[in-house]
Amino acid sequence: MTPIEQLNWMQVETYLQTDDRCVLPLGSTEQHAYLSLCVDNILPERLAREAAAPLGVPVFPALPYGITPYFRAYPGTVSLRVGTYLAVVRDLLDGLYEQGFRRILIVNGHGGNSPAQGFVGEWMADHPGARVKFHNWWNAPQTWAQVQATDANASHASWMENFPWTRLEGVTMPDEEKAAADLNVLRLLGPQELRDHLGEGNYGGRFQRPDADMQAIWDVAVQETRALLSGGWTL
Repeated sequence: MTPIEQLNWMQVETYLQTDDRCVLPLGSTEQHAYLSLCVDNILPERLAREAAAPLGVPVFPALPYGITPYFRAYPGTVSLRVGTYLAVVRDLLDGLYEQGFRRILIVNGHGGNSPAQGFVGEWMADHPGARVKFHNWWNAPQTWAQVQATDANASHASWMENFPWTRLEGVTMPDEEKAAADLNVLRLLGPQELRDHLGEGNYGGRFQRPDADMQAIWDVAVQETRALLSGGWTL
């Protein structure tokens, strides 16, 4: 099995004799309107597992905290400082490299974690032979094209993150569509101002779409992620 919790150290040691790939999901614990606070942990980890399963590549647990200071006025949101976050990512990558992993696919589930994408280039320069791909799964080309073909008004905490596995039992979604928020305005607001402006937290769009629409997006995302893991590691 590919999830690391279903392997012991001896099995990982044996795996590393023939393969040096692994997947590291990055997430965040933050408000997602009526959805789980852990949407950004649930989605990249599940996606990584489904993408890696046929390849036998181990998937590590998602890093459950990210950079999300703007949502701090929403209870349950926990944010790391940028410096702290990059130090944690560095330690994780250093540990994987020390173990013998050389091809690492980061499946990122939270846009606020973008400083880590720039950091990856610096880290690789200091670690000969290492290859790290940073994959924002939701806006990767094929997945984002499928999202836009489904409904162009899609954003944080809207229908595009509403999968059966991110919903909460007993919570009813509003049957309405919000106008897309102006991101340039949102970037200027402090945490309480942002909450007052946004309300429940949806950045724009419907709160839910049919499961068939969501499964079609998910299928594309799994295939796109699997392709990154399968090839493109060398010139």
